[in-house]
Amino acid sequence: MATTRADVAVIAGVGPGNGAALARRFAAAGHPVALLARSHESLAPLEREIAGARGYPCDVGSAEDVTRTFAAIHADMGDVGVLIHNAGAGRFGGIESVTPADFEQAWRTNAYGALLCAQQVIPAMKAAGHGAIVYVGATASRRGGPNSAAFAPAKAAQRALAESMARSLWPAGIHVCLIVVDGIVDLPRTRAAMPDQPDEFFIQPAAVADIAYQLTRQHRSAWSFEVEARPFGERW
Repeated sequence: MATTRADVAVIAGVGPGNGAALARRFAAAGHPVALLARSHESLAPLEREIAGARGYPCDVGSAEDVTRTFAAIHADMGDVGVLIHNAGAGRFGGIESVTPADFEQAWRTNAYGALLCAQQVIPAMKAAGHGAIVYVGATASRRGGPNSAAFAPAKAAQRALAESMARSLWPAGIHVCLIVVDGIVDLPRTRAAMPDQPDEFFIQPAAVADIAYQLTRQHRSAWSFEVEARPFGERW
């Protein structure tokens, strides 16, 4: 069973790229949207732009923050039918330069936060007999590059968690899935860092958001677990 337009959609990890695009896509499809980010400054512009959207400052790596935030969402908006976990800490460095704090922060945001948020929404989804949990992952979940001693293990843990959840929750009607983003997302900072790259070099956040939305609309007889998203020119 696919999600319904009335299902509350939580976008965990709202910023100027994929997070904002996800919020716009699900709101445009008729979902009431709850927006999560560390600071209200990141949320206020989208609250003004998207009618009915509610922003909730939340550190997804904090169990206390997550419990408080999802209780507020339930009180304000009702049960959550869609969770998009886009929160990610891109802490980069090699094994000799990365700090234990970097490693822990990457794990807390990408893996531990993924667990905390999911545990808040699963009971209502099981009671309803349907729901969707979509993780925005990365190619680093499959291979650890020289400069990803913190990021790759965190994303690998996230992917393994998602796979375990899918095997457990699909029979209950909860579609758990993962988008492997392979490439550079189009952001002001990435454009500034790579001013000579053409438009087609970058992954467009709206395109990633459309993949996430389509995953929540799939029929239960043919669910996808993992979908890759990369520009046509990306090497792989």
